[in-house]
Amino acid sequence: MQKKWLTLPGLSVLFVFAVAPLFIMLFYSFQSDNPVMEFTLENYKHFFEKSFYLTLTWNTIKNSFYVTLISLAISYPLAYIMAKKLKGARNIILVLIIIPFFTNQLVRVYSWLIFLQDGGIFENLLSSLGIVHGVLGILYTRTAVIIGLVHAFFPYMVITIYLALEKLDNALLEASASLGASGFETFRKITLPMSWPGIVSGFLLVFVPCLGTFVEPRILGGVNGTVIGTVIEDQFFEIYGWNFGAAIAFILLAMVLVSIQIFTRLGKERAV
Repeated sequence: MQKKWLTLPGLSVLFVFAVAPLFIMLFYSFQSDNPVMEFTLENYKHFFEKSFYLTLTWNTIKNSFYVTLISLAISYPLAYIMAKKLKGARNIILVLIIIPFFTNQLVRVYSWLIFLQDGGIFENLLSSLGIVHGVLGILYTRTAVIIGLVHAFFPYMVITIYLALEKLDNALLEASASLGASGFETFRKITLPMSWPGIVSGFLLVFVPCLGTFVEPRILGGVNGTVIGTVIEDQFFEIYGWNFGAAIAFILLAMVLVSIQIFTRLGKERAV
């Protein structure tokens, strides 16, 4: 009984600063913008009746999916090399991967802004190599947003996959090779299934935050980088349409919950 009481302070903080604000925002999402506050579904109807918001929702999902796939393509080979090929250097690489977490998000994003801008370091480098002639024009596009998001979130994917691969017994790989299996067969039948929990966790840690991000799209994408997160930010801080912004936020929350459910179920099915 005493142990249960010890959880009360933490639960109280969680309720006051997380659960209660959600209920307050839920309440406002069902309120009209009229001086006389009344219950209405207009905010949600307005969202689904406007093709603009539905298109942004679809673009947000696609961006998150692209970022997740690119992060997986980069992270899996790196995590495998760290777990199975390197020994002493793996800790150094881990530190290099984690270092961006100690840098302010705005600093990282503005660094990419300077790096990708026309006439910037990246354009000059490609021009010197003869790859690009003229203006690169990558800044303020979806490509720039995806680059910034991959840089921000791929470390989560690397770490989760690395932890899963590190637990994989090398004896299984050696036994597979001794039985005549090719490297691809060993990967398909042993390495990939054993690392699947790390992949699913990485998908969750990359895809879900990407759905609600707005800093990278705002700075690196400009008008072309508009996503649901930037719309919510505008509603709360620019337009002061709190009721409609709250409704969009809860629609985004529903997308997050559905994504978590899909990835969790997918992980359980593959585990079985």
